[in-house]
Amino acid sequence: MGKFLPGMAALLMLLLLVSYSHSDTTLISPKPEAVQEWMESHSQPNAKQKITKLRFYFHDVVSGKNPTSVTVAQWNSSATTPTLFGLVNVMDDPLTEGPRRDSKLVGWARGMYTSASIENLGLLMTLSFVFRDEHGSTITVVGHNQILNKYREMPVVGGSGLYRLARGLVTARTVWLNVTTKDAVVEYNAVLLHY
Repeated sequence: MGKFLPGMAALLMLLLLVSYSHSDTTLISPKPEAVQEWMESHSQPNAKQKITKLRFYFHDVVSGKNPTSVTVAQWNSSATTPTLFGLVNVMDDPLTEGPRRDSKLVGWARGMYTSASIENLGLLMTLSFVFRDEHGSTITVVGHNQILNKYREMPVVGGSGLYRLARGLVTARTVWLNVTTKDAVVEYNAVLLHY
């Protein structure tokens, strides 16, 4: 009785799916007219992909009274390893038009980064760039960020709003880094294919 049988796993998955299909999902469902409009515009044989290029600046503040990135987990020895292996930060970093913090706010980088490399300082970035537009547009990035390299590339794995079904890449370049506080400003350039 102590073993979990494969048939039980299938049964539990089926029960989960059935209970989900009968739950009220109106709180997370998009407006029906928006979904219908999108489906009609993208089911046409002449629907074309667009290419969009964006540039914005990411302000990662880990110090002071109002940090935008906080450590939520770490391995017992993370602080003593040269790569901070095992450190996990959650962020809600502002995105601006220019490199200065008082530049126009265009959105936020919301997600997490994890020090996921033993041999070099490399972060696993899992985040959405959430833009301040009337469409609630987002770009989702999941990738490896070797932060000591001058330029880094990470894949765009999705998007919403103006960037529905986005794929492409972002490049990152550190503009400013305070080695004491670990606060940083990073320039991001995105090249997107989307509908």
